[in-house]
Formats: sequence, C-alpha cells, structure tokens
Amino acid sequence: MDKSLIENNAETQDWIAEAMKAALGEAEAAMEHGDVPIGAVVVQNGNIITSQHNRREVDGDPTAHAEILALKQAAVLLNTWRLTGCSLVVTLEPCIMCAGALALSRIDSLIFGAYDQKMGACGTLYNIACDPRINHRFNVTGGVMEKSCSALLKDFFENLRLAPKPDLMPISE
Repeated sequence: MDKSLIENNAETQDWIAEAMKAALGEAEAAMEHGDVPIGAVVVQNGNIITSQHNRREVDGDPTAHAEILALKQAAVLLNTWRLTGCSLVVTLEPCIMCAGALALSRIDSLIFGAYDQKMGACGTLYNIACDPRINHRFNVTGGVMEKSCSALLKDFFENLRLAPKPDLMPISE
C-alpha cells in the first residue's frame, strides 16, 4: 500500500488523522447495536461530508456496510453518484462489494486502517482499486492508525466469543 499520501504532506496528514478518528467514532457506534465495529467517512476538500457505521444487524440488510452507507449519503448530499474529488476513510480494508462500489462511485482515493486478511479487496486478497480490467481506478493508502482500528475489531470479537450463549431449546419429536 502507498503510505506516501501521509508521509509527504503534513497538511494532508491532519485531515486524514481527523477523518480516521471520526471513522473510529462511527465504528464504536456500530457496537451499540451489535454490529461489527467498522466506520467510514467521505471527505471532500479536507472536510468530512458524511459519516456512517455498519448497520447490517440493526437493519437486517447484508449490504449495510459502513462504506456503502457513507457513499450513498454522499451521493444524496452532492446530488450525483460520481464522487470524484472525494476520498473514503474507513477503519477496515473494504470487501469485494465495497471496493466495487468505490470504483463505481468514481471516488478519488481510499484510506483505510486495518488490513482484512479474510475479505480485503484493496490489496490483501484482491486489488479492485488498480485492476486494469475495471474502468475506474483509485488511490489506496492502508495501515492508517492500524493499531487502533485493529484493536477495536479484536476486542469486539473477543467479547463476542466470551459472551454467554443462549440456551438452545430441545427439539421435540
């Protein structure tokens, strides 16, 4: 992943850090309703214009990923599906669905925190962002505030495993 976006420009580093902090806040909000703690914000001209978190559990919607919701909200706000001039900042590397949505939205760049070894589609397992067969490519910077993003996910899943399991009702014959 290209970390030069952060290393080469202190001004850029400021908005990225603020955006990732906001995304982490959104990720924490997801836990309040039992969703995996992933948060995303869309940034335009260094300003956060939308922020969302995972809502799959609360909405009963398999597509209610933080990235998808933030992109939809930005499209409504900007009155266009073309999000050129925008960046998405998210706490976890996007999956295939979200990476595809990023390409389809014509986003300029993606900045993410933790790498996803199981579903990562922006450099780990797949690289939708720079696949020459796809008509739009976007810049990717990974590993931003990675420890904080990873710790939130790790704690969530550890607590989930430790939570008491509901008693299963016996099946009557």
